[in-house]
Amino acid sequence: MNVGQKLYQLLEELFPILRSITGNGVRQSLKILQEHVPVEIHEVPSGTKVFDWTVPEEWNISEAYIRDEDGNLVLDIQQNNLHVVSYSIPVDKWVSLSDLQEHLHSLPDQPNAIPYVTSYYKNYWGFCITHNVREKLKDKKYHVVINSELKEGCLTYGECIIPGKEENKEIFISTYICHPSMANNELSGPVVAASIGKWLRTAPRRYTYRIIFIPETIGSITYLSKNLKELKQKVVAGFNLSCIGDERAYSYVASRYENTLADQVASNVLSSITKDFIKYSFLERGSDERQYGSPGVDLPLVTLSKSKFHTYPEYHTSLDNLDFITPQGLQDGYDYVKRCLLALEHNHTYRTTCLAEPQLGKRGLYPSIGTKHSGTMVETLMDFLAYADGSNTLIEISNIIGKSVKDLIPIIEKLMNLGLIEIIE
Repeated sequence: MNVGQKLYQLLEELFPILRSITGNGVRQSLKILQEHVPVEIHEVPSGTKVFDWTVPEEWNISEAYIRDEDGNLVLDIQQNNLHVVSYSIPVDKWVSLSDLQEHLHSLPDQPNAIPYVTSYYKNYWGFCITHNVREKLKDKKYHVVINSELKEGCLTYGECIIPGKEENKEIFISTYICHPSMANNELSGPVVAASIGKWLRTAPRRYTYRIIFIPETIGSITYLSKNLKELKQKVVAGFNLSCIGDERAYSYVASRYENTLADQVASNVLSSITKDFIKYSFLERGSDERQYGSPGVDLPLVTLSKSKFHTYPEYHTSLDNLDFITPQGLQDGYDYVKRCLLALEHNHTYRTTCLAEPQLGKRGLYPSIGTKHSGTMVETLMDFLAYADGSNTLIEISNIIGKSVKDLIPIIEKLMNLGLIEIIE
């Protein structure tokens, strides 16, 4: 089983769980992820002040359904947990069709899709339904039941710190774990992040890695309120992972001024994967890069995506399901993130140790018989050496000579082993 198939299998396990920004669904999901990467679970009490926000009451739900007066089931969260508006208050009563319509949400332009709707910070109850079913509702009485609980509890998040040689220089990876059953928008990020963490634990590490699994918005604000000083001191580059499991596109959301190391890495790596990648401005933000890139926070972070949130029609609907993402899409997303991290790990400033060109032949780096084509066989190596003058990083050299970091890494390893280049910082 390859990485993509394992990612898909993990995503399938997480998919049925009803998650929100707090509650047992988040805890259950984090415990599953703990089987793959050592995630430490943290709880922040309701009512905790986090910058301009307050951690809300914890929400849990056991059932939610609508039946008509003849006993016919209209919808049930046991069929799809998107059917209830997240954070709905409890309700158990009979209502008319006209009253019910005030609490129904559907998408006329996507009549077969159940929308994803929330009401985190205002007391409300509601249901989400396909527009096709909504239009067929008869003028009857309806029994609406939402067995939910809002109480003083906790906001839950997971954190995994993987030490590297440089304890005070960190790569920060963030992803959110708060949406119910949506595959690309919600679960592709956590499963890729967990698998990246699993790989990092066995890989040589220059940097320390901090991976967090949080509820979107309130989770990142809460995490920043507890860790901002340390993050600003240590984070060299960061990546928010969102919508990274489909096969339609590659993209990233740039930092506010597009001038961070994370911007350089994302652009460089994507340029070597496809010329058709999409770079989105910070003005097109929508995930937790909003918080990490806000004034005063200013972490050097970008969001890595395949098809970015808000840009594909299945987004925030029941159509973002297990058929929308694929093992290959998840594999590609995983490779995308891994290549960014490998670029960072090798992104030293290099300098050749020879004056003029080194004699490559005696070191087994040049064909023993010279022809008019000999030079092309080692062109990349020679081009790298030409710009390894102590003023360029690996990413800068990659951009200059038009060769991917992935292709340059084995060349660097050979040159380092032969003492033909050195690292200067």
